[in-house]
Amino acid sequence: MAKQAFLVLEDGTWYEGETFGAEAPTCGEVVFNTSMTGYQEMLTDPSYAGQIVMPTYPIVGNYGINGEDMESRGVQVAGFAVREHCLRPSHTLSTMTLHEYLASQGVAGISGLDTRAITRRLRTAGVMMGMIAVGMSPQEALERLRDTPRYDNVDFVARVSTEKRYDWDSLTPQGEGPLILVSDYGLKYNILRILRSRGCRVTAMPSHASYQDILALKPDGIVLSPGPGDPALLDYAVETARSLMGRVPMMGICLGHQVLAQAFGGRTFKLKFGHRGANHPVRELQTGRVHITAQNHGYAVDAESLPTEVEISHVNLNDGTVEGLRHRELPIMSIQYHSEASPGPLDNVYLFDRFLDMVRNKGV
Repeated sequence: MAKQAFLVLEDGTWYEGETFGAEAPTCGEVVFNTSMTGYQEMLTDPSYAGQIVMPTYPIVGNYGINGEDMESRGVQVAGFAVREHCLRPSHTLSTMTLHEYLASQGVAGISGLDTRAITRRLRTAGVMMGMIAVGMSPQEALERLRDTPRYDNVDFVARVSTEKRYDWDSLTPQGEGPLILVSDYGLKYNILRILRSRGCRVTAMPSHASYQDILALKPDGIVLSPGPGDPALLDYAVETARSLMGRVPMMGICLGHQVLAQAFGGRTFKLKFGHRGANHPVRELQTGRVHITAQNHGYAVDAESLPTEVEISHVNLNDGTVEGLRHRELPIMSIQYHSEASPGPLDNVYLFDRFLDMVRNKGV
């Protein structure tokens, strides 16, 4: 039998529901995601470390959990908050329910919430810290929440990054393709899959790897991956990226984009409620084309802080924020959204081909 639980927000508001997954209290920054599918990819996306994720779609778990759609080695979210979860999924690849998967990973879920009301509150007041409270009152949970470190003050990249470098395994031999190193700030496996599918040799590097460690492997290109947390805390990654500029073609994705912006001398700022979902329109300024993109970020690059040698290549059509950068002279490009999708539209996979053209040509 499910137990009574509460989702308690730091402003004192709370919502009653019931437990599923692990029956344990958990704290995190509460955020919402507007994707209609892809909950397994959300759960295993390291960019959600330290966050309680709430899909706006009213039912999740209807196609179960399978062994093919993992984007990391396990569940990364701090908690999962839903309107309704399905106990009898229907899919040929399903091996367990959403409830069973969260329970097996020790991650708390809460269901039966009015997710529309919570989303409206977060859009109005902004994202805030919250707690899935089990076995305690909302008032007790609020007291405990006030003693919890804030999301913005924790280096989650250090928690989710690989500790040792590794080659991306494949059924086919690595061959003689270009060697692409991916700095793991919290990467999704689909980045590695896509690069490998294009004939690259692919190696993931720890976030703390120095530029000497990276250059010693003689890479043909470097990808700075997505990841969680405030980019302002990542001085070590920014310094490494700055030292690599001009030496090797580089591509930044999401957090990697923000790291590159800071390495250029720019600044970042926190968005009110972030961009999380699979339906965000982005315009490519050079062509005027509009792409529907998958996004998951709570910070953005300050356009006014960028130096003249860096041009903005993409903008968000909802709020005008920076969605892509390009260096005018060096082989460096970046995007704020997720070209690897998972979940989301595959419209933007072409950007990996654009990056690999830079790698082959050693220039912009």
